[in-house]
Amino acid sequence: MKNKKLAGNRPNSSTQKYLDIAEIRDDVVILNDGEVRGVLLISSINFDLKSEDEQRAIISGYVSFLNTLDYPLQIVIQSRPLNIDDYLNRLKKVEKEQTNELLRMQTADYREFVHELLTLEKIMSKKFYIVVPYSSVSDKKRGFRDRLASVFSTAKVVMLSRKRFEEFSDQLNKRCDFVMTGLSGLSLRSQRLNTQALIELYYNSYNPDLFQRQSLEDLNKLRIEQ
Repeated sequence: MKNKKLAGNRPNSSTQKYLDIAEIRDDVVILNDGEVRGVLLISSINFDLKSEDEQRAIISGYVSFLNTLDYPLQIVIQSRPLNIDDYLNRLKKVEKEQTNELLRMQTADYREFVHELLTLEKIMSKKFYIVVPYSSVSDKKRGFRDRLASVFSTAKVVMLSRKRFEEFSDQLNKRCDFVMTGLSGLSLRSQRLNTQALIELYYNSYNPDLFQRQSLEDLNKLRIEQ
């Protein structure tokens, strides 16, 4: 028998309806308005260590790359506290398995030094992403009513047919490949995020504190509420 009091305290709808994301599948982020996104993880360049000529060459190449695009790109920099718990746990395991007493003490001292360093200094890790969009109708061509309606219809998800999704995905793949090729000319390495990595990225973005304490479930166990 269900407890009516407890049932009455349950939320009537999921907070998912307030997000712009409708679904993530096949390495593609599908937004509520039917647009799709691909996300690239990008390496970084230590610009300050480059010579003046190298800096000018990088800027010139970046300008040329931007001029080849006829669609917008979103650059995202995610800064998070450095988490090396796995590394410290491995050091602790090596310390316990060490048969040489001197090496065991040195390993323990090193592990304690790293732990104290992270405790005293808040070391941050930075990751760089580029979000590549694709829409069958550009924002410039959308009328004022269409754009206004999309603002007030976040709960209404535009469902894409399999054929339409494949068309969008194919065009998005071409854009992602083009952007990755352009970035390689700037000596930047890039990798497109797969479905699992995309879910972890957005989960981390919306739940930064929780993500540090609780790992995400296996992708095959996740279910998106309709």
